[in-house]
Amino acid sequence: MAGDWEIQPEELRAKLERGERVLLLDVREPFEHALCRLDGAELIPLAQLPLRARELGREEEVVAYCHTGNRSLHAALYLRQLGFRNVRSLAGGIDAWAERIDSRVPRY
Repeated sequence: MAGDWEIQPEELRAKLERGERVLLLDVREPFEHALCRLDGAELIPLAQLPLRARELGREEEVVAYCHTGNRSLHAALYLRQLGFRNVRSLAGGIDAWAERIDSRVPRY
């Protein structure tokens, strides 16, 4: 899976710098979220997504992320199956963000 399923860290940074409204959806576990996170991210662990997806707006742009991008791809697939139109996974996850965009974000 790639292409329209993923957003590169550089593209996400540009959207955020332009002030575009993007819901950052952290699908990691709470202990991971406590280690590091993207500013303003909403935490809904992947296992809780079926119970909590209704908390998200179907029309808003959603970028799901996890540690390396695997769980967030599953989240994007699930949300698209529910009818979310504009949801993608952060390619490489928060690890790629820390490596390529913001070295202040702790890597684990």
